[in-house]
Amino acid sequence: MKFKLNAEYITLGSLLKATAIIETGGYAKQFIIKNSILVNDIICKERGRKIYPGFIVKVDKKIIEIE
Repeated sequence: MKFKLNAEYITLGSLLKATAIIETGGYAKQFIIKNSILVNDIICKERGRKIYPGFIVKVDKKIIEIE
């Protein structure tokens, strides 16, 4: 899936909500702790991690390409 940014960056928690992987931003912290999320093939446990164009985020079997 491709995700088009409308700003310089988006946080990981906001990205998960914007792509409907999670329903609310409040659930992001728990979701990130319990699931394996890769940002550019590096495990990420920070919901505030800044995601920029060109990044690839993998959540379970979903791959999100940031444009």
